[in-house]
Amino acid sequence: MDIGKNKAGGDSLRLTACAASALLGWGVLAMPMPVHAQLLDASQSTSTNLTAASSDTDNFDLPGSDATTTTSSKSRTTKAANQAATDTAASPNARLRLDGIDPTTTGSTLDDDLRRVNLRETSVDDLKAQQHPDREDVQGIPLGTFTLRPSVNQSINVERNRTGSTNDDRSFLQTDLRSTLTSDWDRHALTVTGEGVWQKNLSGNGAEQPNVDINADLRLDLPSDTTAHITAGYQFFREDTSDPNAIAGASKQSAVNQFDAGASLERDFGLLRGTTAVALTRTVYSDATLSDGTQVTLSDRNQTAGTWRGRIGYELSPALIPFLEADLGKTVYDQSRDSDGYARSNQSYGGKAGIELDLGDKMKGELGFGYQHTEFDDSRLASIDSPTVDGNLAWSPQRGTDVSIGLSTSVQPSTTAGESGYTAYQLTSTLSQELRDDLTAKLTGGTIWRDYPSNSAFADETEYDAALGFTWGINRYLDLTSNVGYQLTSRKTGDDTQQLQAGVGLTVKR
Repeated sequence: MDIGKNKAGGDSLRLTACAASALLGWGVLAMPMPVHAQLLDASQSTSTNLTAASSDTDNFDLPGSDATTTTSSKSRTTKAANQAATDTAASPNARLRLDGIDPTTTGSTLDDDLRRVNLRETSVDDLKAQQHPDREDVQGIPLGTFTLRPSVNQSINVERNRTGSTNDDRSFLQTDLRSTLTSDWDRHALTVTGEGVWQKNLSGNGAEQPNVDINADLRLDLPSDTTAHITAGYQFFREDTSDPNAIAGASKQSAVNQFDAGASLERDFGLLRGTTAVALTRTVYSDATLSDGTQVTLSDRNQTAGTWRGRIGYELSPALIPFLEADLGKTVYDQSRDSDGYARSNQSYGGKAGIELDLGDKMKGELGFGYQHTEFDDSRLASIDSPTVDGNLAWSPQRGTDVSIGLSTSVQPSTTAGESGYTAYQLTSTLSQELRDDLTAKLTGGTIWRDYPSNSAFADETEYDAALGFTWGINRYLDLTSNVGYQLTSRKTGDDTQQLQAGVGLTVKR
């Protein structure tokens, strides 16, 4: 089916599916609630790209009882593999990013921040500030050898958008449905995570931003300290109006459907650690709608991208592992030439060097510097060469306080005639603080710098975003949430764009 030609029907089906999913989630939550021993919630935000390792310390140890990691390479590998089964936030292999799309273009950055500020996350040291069984998150619903942890948040929100002197305000209802399905096997593990967002405007005419994100990770524990991951995913989102490739003046931007598949293999060779991974991403764009109802076909942006990445690391000590990484990529567009006659298919290669840091239960992360080259099939499009910086850090200075920082670099092709594209540098950060055992505050923020080549007709632009949220655990099945966020897109040429959003909601969970 051509999504562009059947957009109206597709939107209707997606809204119906979201509504049905929400009803199903409420039905699951209404099931009888058996009493079980409480476990820590395994949910974690997907925007941080951090892998929080499990703690070797018992959950009831006294604060400050940090232990230095002295385990062997084999035990650390087993520990990381076991955590990957329950950590739903990080990608199957956090050391290799398998996503084939720029994270800065998957809808509104502010919307992502606001979803994150009210998520209950596992702390870096995997310990609670206080141990009150009445306040811990519920265990979930046992389904054979699996455990299902669903939640539904219903919120009412207000939003103000301003571009130059033009205001576009709205108030809207939003339903967030989240679910995690994890296996409980002696060996291997399967984790399936799902998240859906449905919005309905109550007043105003701002753009509704639906979102669906489903991911599955099958971890295989193989002999000889070898771990394999097989992954699959689907994502639906509407392109944000602040994105450089969005259609100017459109009343409804393109709906993007993305399908992912990947596999990775990691093995320890004594002091050496080797990793190889492949990923395949299929991206399909629907039509955009102008203010006068005209449909703009964007099928010339439909593409399939493949990526291979390899890494080798050397263990100087249990805490420090320097590494080298190389990657190759190929993107093939369905149409050999776009609507302006340019061949946008491209190939890329790059590499980086960096170091992994693991200081036990309080700090872990990595940082790498490299270079990326992207060359297009059309000789009229200049190649993009850019230095890269990628990394992440998870730090818990004290019990109940968690800090995370992420850095990423990506190359994005342009849709403008004669323009090859730009390099996006993104910084994200999150500060989470347990004010009480039943009250958590979280602050998120970051910036995106879109760097255009010197011969481009476009000027660089910078995007800033910040959000603050509070989550009050009324009881183990009910949370009260509130948040406020702000985003500014600053352009050297053209009008700046500002977005302010605030809302309150209620979460029901099992």
